[in-house]
Amino acid sequence: MRRSPGRDLLAGVTVAIIALPLALGFGISSGLGAQAGLVTAIVAGFLAAVFGGSNLQVSGPTGAMTVVLVPIVAVHGPTGVLMVGMMAGLILLVLAWARGGRYMRYVPAPVIEGFTLGIAVVIALQQAPFVLGLPQPEGHNVLAGALSLVRDFSADPDWTPLLIALGVAAVMLVGARWRPTLPFSLLAVAAATLLVHLSPLSTPTIGALPAGLPTPSLSFLDPSAVGPLMSAALAVAALAALESLLSATVADGMRVDERHDPDRELFGQGVANVVVPIFGGVPATAAIARTAVNVRSGANSRLAAASHALVLAMVVLLASPLVGLVPLAALGGVLLATAVRMVEVGSVRAMMRSTRGDAVVLVLTAVATLALDLVTAVLLGMAVTAFLALRAVSRDARLNRVELSQGPPGDHGARERALLDEHIVAYRLDGPLFFAAAHRFLLELTEVADVSVVILRMSRVSTVDATGALVLGDAIERLERRGICVLLSGVRPDHTRALTALGAGARLFERGSVFDSTPEAIDFAHTLLRERGTMEAADETTPR
Repeated sequence: MRRSPGRDLLAGVTVAIIALPLALGFGISSGLGAQAGLVTAIVAGFLAAVFGGSNLQVSGPTGAMTVVLVPIVAVHGPTGVLMVGMMAGLILLVLAWARGGRYMRYVPAPVIEGFTLGIAVVIALQQAPFVLGLPQPEGHNVLAGALSLVRDFSADPDWTPLLIALGVAAVMLVGARWRPTLPFSLLAVAAATLLVHLSPLSTPTIGALPAGLPTPSLSFLDPSAVGPLMSAALAVAALAALESLLSATVADGMRVDERHDPDRELFGQGVANVVVPIFGGVPATAAIARTAVNVRSGANSRLAAASHALVLAMVVLLASPLVGLVPLAALGGVLLATAVRMVEVGSVRAMMRSTRGDAVVLVLTAVATLALDLVTAVLLGMAVTAFLALRAVSRDARLNRVELSQGPPGDHGARERALLDEHIVAYRLDGPLFFAAAHRFLLELTEVADVSVVILRMSRVSTVDATGALVLGDAIERLERRGICVLLSGVRPDHTRALTALGAGARLFERGSVFDSTPEAIDFAHTLLRERGTMEAADETTPR
């Protein structure tokens, strides 16, 4: 902060200009009103900047969180949202204490891209009431609600809100390509506001806003609502953690000298979400777009994000009457442009072309985000990714027959070598011996016939789980019931416990049929065959 406070303050002002229309729009879209959006941007923006784990992160209301909050408001009302926000904050604090931030790196890129694409579509559909100048439809399904509003608009069209929204969105999108450093969102909203109030045009506006922050209150607390709201709180907490850590990772990628602390970031978001409901704000999370603007504006420390919150507070105190004049259609246009800019078309196109599995995961996550809910979509995408990964790994697991002439020769003459080749077979297990591939091993092993000894070379087995150990034990028992002796070689120390604990190799260890190397196993097999040959010869010469 002491190194370049001027640049940080300038970055904070720039982000505040960008954040003002977004905070108003997301507050209204959530169902709690414009004031709730501003309060969230101020309180959460300041607290997350101070207590979070990133020097560049900017927090506040976001479109992704709005998508989750709309059905909560419809079912439980505004007080339910405040309760959910505080519960989610406490869950985030527990996650921070449990050091859960490190697990963010396990979220696959196709899931993130599909999640972002789905959110962008939902945000765009949520703007239908503002863009078309119609009241909010009933129900939770944004797609059905948007289609219903389009039918109503077609019956009695009022083109003023639609043209204002499209004009604001066009100015933002074109302006961002022409001069990325200029705050075209604020300029477009100001122009739309002047147009509406200096011309005969008529369209709904935000309305009067209180000059100042609401009085802190805990009147929304209801212990009896904890159970019914727990699933919603878990969803909000999961989304806050996912979006915040993703945003922090993006910020790190934009600066070579930055590394965020994921657990401290969860702590900062937890503190912010515990305090915000006391002032009537909606649940908050880090905002990727505002964070990117902060970095591009030259921010170096937390002072930038903290000053952005203070600038917004000054707007509330000094200019709330002017803010109340903003047309809702203009805010709808801002969020339409935001939804478009959320989607990195090049990244989506590249991922769709990479592999069929990545394309399936991306599309499935996007569709689930639109049809179900965000957390379910992420979990579904990760489950499908895990399944595809397991299938790929299981295909790499192989059971290869190894000719003894290719393996370690041992000290055997040509005659003894022929005897060994006739009665002994060696298999090398490559890759993981786990539940997804173990049964294929069982089928291949039990097809062995016309041999006396089977040597299983285990040195290239990467992992053994309970299923793999049980299936291997089953295969060994089936072979031994047919009179085939089974020997193991090259068993790694970290696999010994699983093999012995589940009975797979306990008997082999006890009777000395497990060897450090394959040559030792071949020598033992040679001795065993020689002893068997001697015993069979003695049986043939014994008088009957």
